[in-house]
Amino acid sequence: MGYPKGLLESRAVFEQGKFAIIPPEGLVNNVLPEFENTTMSILGSPRLGARFADYIVTLHKGGKTTGFAGQEDVQSFVYVIDGKISASAGEEKHDLTQGGYLYCPPGVQMKFENAQDEDTKLFLFKQKYTPLEGGKKPWVVTGNTNDIKQEIYDDMENVLIQDLLPVDFAFDMNMHILEFKPTGNHPFVETHFQEHGAYLLSGEGLYNLDNKWFPVQKDDYIYMAPYCLQACYAVGRESISYIYSKDCHRDPEL
Repeated sequence: MGYPKGLLESRAVFEQGKFAIIPPEGLVNNVLPEFENTTMSILGSPRLGARFADYIVTLHKGGKTTGFAGQEDVQSFVYVIDGKISASAGEEKHDLTQGGYLYCPPGVQMKFENAQDEDTKLFLFKQKYTPLEGGKKPWVVTGNTNDIKQEIYDDMENVLIQDLLPVDFAFDMNMHILEFKPTGNHPFVETHFQEHGAYLLSGEGLYNLDNKWFPVQKDDYIYMAPYCLQACYAVGRESISYIYSKDCHRDPEL
């Protein structure tokens, strides 16, 4: 990378236990033993205040993981931002291209490798699973967002959402893609029990975090803690969209 061309500065913002904005310019490579020929950075983690871990992963030619998650109480999810992978959930094999995703329930290890000579970019997630007493267990889910209909969000035709996992009590979380067309915005400033880790897939916007407004853009990562005030305005000439996790279907533990 060499010497900087100007002052050292960053758009990154971090307030412990509340929120964080992590732009790509400040990311450093994390080297993990389960990954080969890979450039990756850990984004969200318990050190940030999250109850999950998010990663941004670039698989180079021959890049792969020899095994991700798979512990009896840990679930995982991968989304293909660009490129293609050959993935497996235990013994199940799946070929995923741009927009493709794979969810592995607790106890099912995920593996994947780059299926092209060019780089492949992934968003990766893992989180401990909270079982539902007497309830059924989640199952392997795969699909492609290009095949999922966008639904109108809160009666606003220029804000669209996609659910990537089943809306079922067996699942204690979901993954969504939320898209704000130009001039789109949240209908109100949200304050809620759930937490989010969000990776911006396109566009530019202004994001309200704890009643402070910040500019955000494609390839930024945002962490939002429980009860952190949050809302978005789309700005610019293209939609702003992001993939994000949301915990659900479980009563607070006391």
